[in-house]
Amino acid sequence: MKTVPLRSKQQGVTTVEFALVTAFGGFFIVLIGIFELGRILYTFNTASEVTRLGARTAIVCDAGDERIKSRMIALLPSLSAEHIDISYQPAGCASSAAAARAACISVTVSLNSSAQLPTVIPFVPVSVSIPPFATTMTRESMDSHNCDGGNFQ
Repeated sequence: MKTVPLRSKQQGVTTVEFALVTAFGGFFIVLIGIFELGRILYTFNTASEVTRLGARTAIVCDAGDERIKSRMIALLPSLSAEHIDISYQPAGCASSAAAARAACISVTVSLNSSAQLPTVIPFVPVSVSIPPFATTMTRESMDSHNCDGGNFQ
C-alpha cells in the first residue's frame, strides 16, 4: 500500500475555512447594517412626532419655549435646545401666555439642519444628519374666545 502524505489531504481546507468566515462575517455586517438602518428610521419618525408634540404644546398649553423644548428633548434625547426653532405668527405675539392666547394665529416648530445622529456601528464613527422636520399648527380649533357656552356665535 501506498501512503498519501498528510499535507495533500489538507489542500483546500484553508479555502473552505476562508469561505465560511467570510460568509458569517458578511452576514454579521449586513445584520448590523439592518439594525442601524432601523434605528435611524425610528429616530427620523420620532423627530417628526417630536415637532408635532412641540407645536401642539405651544398651541394648546401656551407654554414657553423652554418648556416646549424640554418636552421635545425628553422624547428624543439626541436633540439639544439649539436644534429646535420655534416661531409664532404674527412675530412677537408670544410674549406671555395671555398675549399668545389673544394674538397668536399659528406656531411653527422645526428641527434645524444641525441636528446629528451618531451611529453605533463598531469601528465606524459616522453621524447622520436628521432631516429638518417642521410642523405648523393654527389656533383656529383652540380659539375659545369665539365660543359662548359651547355655542358658536
